[in-house]
Amino acid sequence: MRRHSISLRRALALFGALAVAALAVGAGPLHAGARRPNLVVIYIDDLRWDALGCTGHPFARTPNIDRLAREGAICRNAFVTTPLCSPSRASLLTGLYARAHGVRGNGPAYNALSHQLPTFPRHLRAAGYETAYIGKWHMGNDPSPRPGFDRWVSFAGQGAHFDVRLNVDGQPQQAQGYTADVLTDYAVEFLRQRRDRPFFLFLSHKAVHGPFTPAPRHQNEFADQPIVRGPGAQDPLDGKPALRRPVGDLPPLGPGTGSGDGLIRNQLRMLLAVDESVGRVLAALAEQGELDRTVVLFTSDNGYFWGEHGLGDKRWAYEESIRVPLLIRYPRLVRPGTVIEEMVLNVDLAPTLLELAGARPEPPPTFHGRSLLPLFGTQRREWRQAALFEYFHETNYPRAPTWQAVRTPRWKYIHYPELEGMDELYDLAADPHELRNRIADPAAQEALAQLQRERERLLRETVPPGP
Repeated sequence: MRRHSISLRRALALFGALAVAALAVGAGPLHAGARRPNLVVIYIDDLRWDALGCTGHPFARTPNIDRLAREGAICRNAFVTTPLCSPSRASLLTGLYARAHGVRGNGPAYNALSHQLPTFPRHLRAAGYETAYIGKWHMGNDPSPRPGFDRWVSFAGQGAHFDVRLNVDGQPQQAQGYTADVLTDYAVEFLRQRRDRPFFLFLSHKAVHGPFTPAPRHQNEFADQPIVRGPGAQDPLDGKPALRRPVGDLPPLGPGTGSGDGLIRNQLRMLLAVDESVGRVLAALAEQGELDRTVVLFTSDNGYFWGEHGLGDKRWAYEESIRVPLLIRYPRLVRPGTVIEEMVLNVDLAPTLLELAGARPEPPPTFHGRSLLPLFGTQRREWRQAALFEYFHETNYPRAPTWQAVRTPRWKYIHYPELEGMDELYDLAADPHELRNRIADPAAQEALAQLQRERERLLRETVPPGP
């Protein structure tokens, strides 16, 4: 992974009152003689990788989202470095691991820090982009505007699915209606404005997060569709001592615990409103003649368990939690139907979008990720063969311990630094549902030793930058 020498402390200082004047703006080779692209990020909450039509769900209706994959690229192995709302959001916006940007959990403790993060929208705004943030912020419970945005529409903490209390450019405003629709109204309004410079829109939905409440128009959809569970939902948890360990008076996990059928149906019902939102965004861009000049990126802050390993929610290192959809439409660079198999991370999106924008901050910011642009071409290219994932224990979620994991295309190693003798090792090629822990298998010891070395290397590369 590429890292630059600038420290986080210095990066925060650069984004003070004199930061804008210190940033150099230029048009890179992508934009020689052409206007820089608009950028739109559509961000979903708790949407797992395989809940879309284009990723194989048997009855989800997502035609507008599927269009992004059909007319652009689908990243089949996209992951978040921390599968939890606030840390994941901060990682996407900064290109840094949670251990470096400091947002390690949810809650009001991160109110002040989230105003100081060196986010890529601050670079875009300094580079001449008109910027808007519309939707859930959720790094702290403070709804007030964050630096880097010309337009701000958000709400406190988790907000609500109906009649949410908004903060619009610093002023309180009471919205009426289903929140996914309300946020889309603001997004479409922003997209329809006349302007003579490129724009960046971050549309961050509360859906499909709990409480799992669909729009009234969708509340009866899928009632007769059977919910078919995968092999992971029958995991007896043999070889998973971290999951089987007693935790206070919490009931034990096992087959049949975790997300129920009603929850799954309601997430898919909520997704119908999200898909309609995507359709409205694409239509607004087309009406303005901007669709093919706009990078449209669709992804999620983390996955979600549908009963695999007895779990609901997220917060664990298994695939259902860390793997997310990632779709990118930009016909000027990305050929329709492109499939990217390499492992990509949410920390890759900040450097990718800055490169697409031709924004060259000076000095260069620290990123733990790397630009995805080399993956859009047809020539062979080198890419990461190992990635680090992490989670930090939260006292209000006692079952999930602190962990660090390393994943390669074939193997995954999960280390629990505070739990002795509970580590896990999975051969993803032979066991994609992570049912057989190979940690004590003599035939897997060479792979284990290599992954342990990779963990140490990746931890060194993602420490908080020094002064």
